[in-house]
Amino acid sequence: MSRVTLFLALAFTVLAAHAQGPAPAQALVGRVEGRTYISPTGVFKVTIPVLPELGGSISDTPNVVTFQDEFNTHVSIAAFSQDATQRWELSTRGLKEYLIYFFSNFVLPDFKQAFEGAQIESAKFSAQQLDGALITYLLLPGGSMFQDKVPQYDDGRVAIAKRGNLLFVKNGFIFVVSTELAERAIEGKAYKKTTAEEDDLLRTRLNEIVDKIQFAKPPAASASGASTPPPKLVSPNK
Repeated sequence: MSRVTLFLALAFTVLAAHAQGPAPAQALVGRVEGRTYISPTGVFKVTIPVLPELGGSISDTPNVVTFQDEFNTHVSIAAFSQDATQRWELSTRGLKEYLIYFFSNFVLPDFKQAFEGAQIESAKFSAQQLDGALITYLLLPGGSMFQDKVPQYDDGRVAIAKRGNLLFVKNGFIFVVSTELAERAIEGKAYKKTTAEEDDLLRTRLNEIVDKIQFAKPPAASASGASTPPPKLVSPNK
């Protein structure tokens, strides 16, 4: 996985806030069947978390899908195949340190490049979740995906958006699930949640997204060389 390839894929979602006006509709790389989005690689499918009736939209690249509505939902799911280098990093570092390394070297720099002053507020590794997952909370000055709804401050202050990111490894892919706590940016002076309340809310929303994902099992090796059936999709906890 090259640094450039990863940056371009993540920039698709991170830089969306800087778009001037609504982007023209583009054909999806993946596909939609009913209320389900299926990734172009076939490694996962997910129940669509937005509704057309609420202005819900879907956009994607071969590695990242973004769901957004006109109110308070902005969700992205990225899935990157681990090449030999990434598999070596995982085997030598161990899962916890690998996820920290991946976030620090590939995900965080993209946010920092997009939003001046972007910083990690906190991070926590959970060994029990998804066989090991890292959750990070980012503060992004001017980084809300709902800029048209962000109040303008008389003193020139910039609203600081908050984004939760959940990283884990599944079937040879590293996943980055991300969502914005839109209320923090759009409610202005009426917003009163504490940091702990924000973290709990973002964690709950990230878990709800992951619960909607089904992952494709890698095909089993065949000793006879016969073809194996297509991969089956399973729930995240199996």
